[in-house]
Amino acid sequence: MVLNTDFSGRVALVTGAAQGIGAAIAKAFVEAGANVFLADLDRDGIEKTAAALGVKCFALDLSDQSATADMVSSIKEDQDQLDILVHAAGGVRGQIGRPIEEVSVDDWRKIFEANVDSAFCLAQAAAPIMKEAGWGRIINISSGAGLRPSLTGIQAYAAAKHALVGLTKQLSLELGPFGVTVNSVAPGFVLSNPSSIKQWNSYSEKVQQEILDATHTKRLGEPTDIAAAVLYFASESASWVSGEVLSVDGGRS
Repeated sequence: MVLNTDFSGRVALVTGAAQGIGAAIAKAFVEAGANVFLADLDRDGIEKTAAALGVKCFALDLSDQSATADMVSSIKEDQDQLDILVHAAGGVRGQIGRPIEEVSVDDWRKIFEANVDSAFCLAQAAAPIMKEAGWGRIINISSGAGLRPSLTGIQAYAAAKHALVGLTKQLSLELGPFGVTVNSVAPGFVLSNPSSIKQWNSYSEKVQQEILDATHTKRLGEPTDIAAAVLYFASESASWVSGEVLSVDGGRS
């Protein structure tokens, strides 16, 4: 079997594409021939990435159910299809690890909105289109924090990424009979954006070395490492792979 990563004729939506992992995934799909749309909360960032790739973009809060539904409807009206949804938006929203008694309910909810509510709203809007077509791929970018405690120390982030893994598995069960696969890529430590760089720099040299020593490949990840895994899940070669969480972490898991 030869892995088919030619996505000519496919329409893909990549969220969290203003920078880092999302931008690398978007670039990979463009290079593979897909018609790609981008979305992110960061208007300046997403417009810059879209201009560089020559694609269309949307700036919105993906946890806003109405706004997200309008975006997906706009893509459907423009292309008459939406084949691939890659949800890479999320993150820690500028928060740092603190004792649980210092965490406000508002801070807790902000991270769930960014990581879980957004995934729900996107899947809710995209699923009917994919079901009607009898083909679709939904790929959620979770995290190693969705499989074990988070290196960030942020309780809401670990809980939200675990929830995203659960949603992925449940949607796989629900949508599989309609030809739609739902999977997740769980990145390890990737220096992909200001938040991850800030986190890495906050560690002592000793802790940084311990992380590298615990990683089989003895290096941190690159955004392109994650993009390659996403392209596999989106390919025809992965048509019988669903409900899976693939750790892409250099063996740290």
